[in-house]
Amino acid sequence: MLLAWFPRLAAAPREQLENWELFGDGEGIYWPDLDEDISVAGLLRGEKAAG
Repeated sequence: MLLAWFPRLAAAPREQLENWELFGDGEGIYWPDLDEDISVAGLLRGEKAAG
């Protein structure tokens, strides 16, 4: 995953990046401190963050 595709993640401190969890049945990754989520399917398609 290229963090440059996800500006919130790219700008986040390491401790916030390390606080993540899977959601759905492994369908996505969520960073609660950043209120950011990324679907695994989107990553596999090479989708960048909107906006």
